[in-house]
Amino acid sequence: MQAEQQARVARPWWRYGMVWMVIGGPLAVVVAGIATAVIAFHGADPVVASAPAQVAAEEAFGLQPAMAGRNHAATGTVPARR
Repeated sequence: MQAEQQARVARPWWRYGMVWMVIGGPLAVVVAGIATAVIAFHGADPVVASAPAQVAAEEAFGLQPAMAGRNHAATGTVPARR
């Protein structure tokens, strides 16, 4: 009986399955995160200077102050141009 207990204690840490389960979960998350970052950096879309809808809105109303734009959105009327 003592020999069996000593053999159980003498096993190295990497022989226990629970250790690999505890290490494997976070390791899989780190590897997946690195893979996601590599894919994101290599497949990044180019930056667009202005969206077509934004350009149309700026041409129609000019670059209005925030209060005028907000009031226009609330009332539905077009503010006078300066």
